[in-house]
Amino acid sequence: MTDESRPTPTPRTAAVIPAAGRGVRLGPGAPKALRTLSGTPMLIHAVRAMANSRAVSLVVVVAPKDGAVEVKNLLSEHALPERTDFLVVPGGETRQESVRLGLAALPADITAVLVHDAARPLVPVDTVDAVIEALRDGAPAVVPALPLADTVKEVEPGEKGAPEPVVATPARARLRAVQTPQGFDRATLVRAHETIAASGEGATDCAGMVEQLGVQVVVVPGHEEAFKVTRPLDLVLAEAVLARRRANDGF
Repeated sequence: MTDESRPTPTPRTAAVIPAAGRGVRLGPGAPKALRTLSGTPMLIHAVRAMANSRAVSLVVVVAPKDGAVEVKNLLSEHALPERTDFLVVPGGETRQESVRLGLAALPADITAVLVHDAARPLVPVDTVDAVIEALRDGAPAVVPALPLADTVKEVEPGEKGAPEPVVATPARARLRAVQTPQGFDRATLVRAHETIAASGEGATDCAGMVEQLGVQVVVVPGHEEAFKVTRPLDLVLAEAVLARRRANDGF
């Protein structure tokens, strides 16, 4: 069979979920990703959110270094879509390193990668699919985002609790609050991780690393339910969202 007659491989999408952090802002106890919402760990909600997309064929969970076995057991204890494969790998000291380790574990036939925060357990499948669709339309990097409801001030940082002078007021219409999953052409994301030096957290998100390569990142509409569970009040809101879903959709 000639090269011209060989069928083009079907693009495959994988999701990488870095879940190696401790989540100190939620207080002492289990790592953030293992805190429960309606009796189910947030990580399981996040894994299901990725696997609910029929375009996602593999979900890679990057676990705490000493917690990979626990996370594997956790995945086996909960019902997950059978059409999706799951893999658990040990993480690194920073989010950037954990994402890199997740990328390194992907099979060769994965062409697109979603990077999703375990702390965003309630992202709707429509948002996931919108990111994937933009990738398939040719964008090398895609982020879901929402317009800001609040005016934002740029300040000169000072000591905690001390008054801080305002430096500027950016035009709110040009600003967006970025969510996940962030989607990437695999080769582009790998190049970013190979090129951008890992100092501390590196960039605050993978899209920021790709931007440093000079690659265009595009925005698709995010969703209000894709918020990040960071503080105790967020847990209350997440429980309310789940209760509404159960009442409205039988979730």
